[in-house]
Amino acid sequence: MAIAPSPTAPQAGAVAVWEWQDEGGSWRPYSGSVCSYIEQFVWQQGPRGGPQSASVPLGQADPALAPYIIDLPSWTQFRQDTGTMRYVRRHLYPALSAPGRGILWEWLNDEGTWTPYEMSVCVYLEQQFARGSPGADLAALGYNYTVDYGSHTQVNKTSSFQRSVRRSLGPPYPAAAVLGPPGHTGLACSCLQCLAGGASGPVSHRARHWPSHLPVSSAPPAPHRTAALGAHQAFAPYSKPALAGGRSAPRLNAAPAWVPPQPGVPAAPRLSQPGPAVPGRPHAGPSTSNGTSAPGSIPVPTQRSSRIQQALADAPPTEPGQVVKRYLDELQSPPDEDCMICMEKLSVASGYSDVADGKIGSDTVGKLTDCGHAFHLLCVLAMYKNGNRDGSLQCPSCKTIYGEKTGTQPKGKMDVSTFAVSLPGHEDCGTIQIVYSIARGIQGPEHPNPGKPFTARGFPRHCYLPDNAQGRKVLELLKVAWKRRLIFTVGTSSTTGETDTVVWNEIHHKTEMGLNLTGHGYPDPHYLDNVLAELAAQGVTEDSLGQ
Repeated sequence: MAIAPSPTAPQAGAVAVWEWQDEGGSWRPYSGSVCSYIEQFVWQQGPRGGPQSASVPLGQADPALAPYIIDLPSWTQFRQDTGTMRYVRRHLYPALSAPGRGILWEWLNDEGTWTPYEMSVCVYLEQQFARGSPGADLAALGYNYTVDYGSHTQVNKTSSFQRSVRRSLGPPYPAAAVLGPPGHTGLACSCLQCLAGGASGPVSHRARHWPSHLPVSSAPPAPHRTAALGAHQAFAPYSKPALAGGRSAPRLNAAPAWVPPQPGVPAAPRLSQPGPAVPGRPHAGPSTSNGTSAPGSIPVPTQRSSRIQQALADAPPTEPGQVVKRYLDELQSPPDEDCMICMEKLSVASGYSDVADGKIGSDTVGKLTDCGHAFHLLCVLAMYKNGNRDGSLQCPSCKTIYGEKTGTQPKGKMDVSTFAVSLPGHEDCGTIQIVYSIARGIQGPEHPNPGKPFTARGFPRHCYLPDNAQGRKVLELLKVAWKRRLIFTVGTSSTTGETDTVVWNEIHHKTEMGLNLTGHGYPDPHYLDNVLAELAAQGVTEDSLGQ
């Protein structure tokens, strides 16, 4: 294995890697030079409307890719001579990682050509190599292979079948442009699931993990590990004067914004092409609803299909003072503790005396009727006025909801369909597919910047549930959450940094139907229980179904 000096890393904090998905569901990175061209192209398009109106001709970067273009609005690669379509994505990695230094790890396929591992595997292999390890066990990524650095081989631990591997050096991948496209970007995935514990399990604490992507090989993939779903973050005291307790405020962009591929993306047979692998080979699609094979097709919904239009509450605004007095009982002797909203002692005047309306005294203290937590009534009034003013309150301390909580989700539609293909881990039933569609628009008074446009990246978004009793229960609760405008909100994407964009709102969704490539798919034995807990935290429970 020839080891050449590593090229100088870019000075930026992260590099961008663009990948296309092959017929086996694995992600294949474009070369560093092609990624540089794509990144530059998208950046140059930004002032004229960005990726919403751009197609990237890959032949400009590599003549071997002349038939291919990337359609950015749909996040697909299209082969013009055959009509083959492939999904693409953009990931960010640290500048000092393998792609930032132009390092690729490759394996020799059956046709005698070198094929790069998925970039996350390259990063892992390079980390182990840099530590001086004699080899790397890919079981850490859920795969039944080892790589021996001394013999330059990959070994199947079950069959002992070997493939040659090599470490190659090329152009460093480009410094990431400051973009807001609908890709699954970020140095670490920042959805709720990825911010949870490292192993699959019940709702618990949060800790970042790196999304795992698996190498292409001749053997079937091993089961993938998934991360647990996180609970709500611990409450942080409100800062003055920016209150956030009354509304469904954005905290996280809870899932990747790109539309994940479904098995069986339409694909026409590609022309055979010698040399390095290029995108565009067909693969078999899923079974149809009657169990027959439908190669190269997206699952066709059965007759059990419905559309739930966005429901916006038309109730007149509720007088803020009445809401506060409805849910809090006045205390004649305030406890000797701080008000969690203004951080002043409850025995002194509220820190929000400037919002007094003449009906509530600045030193009046009350406790919430159910949970018993005490606050200045003026502080609760200020919190309520800063939110949706929907007649509901949420305790800043324990998150108990009083009334019916609604969010700030823009108008859109929610489509539901079912088909007979099973999800991994739920082989005894079919699948429920949810498709959310939201278009860009103008922010309303409940949003961060009223009157300013907001973007809606990566829609429609496809999500999946098992079509069993618990999955159908989750579906019905998601319908309630949709009607209450709780699924999405307008805020800042934690993965791309884009402001004034539609982001997930703390109710986790599974956006991968096939293998659990990024932790957003199946199997995950605790997912349904976890999402029920998240829905309950938003005030959506079984009691909501009878309303």
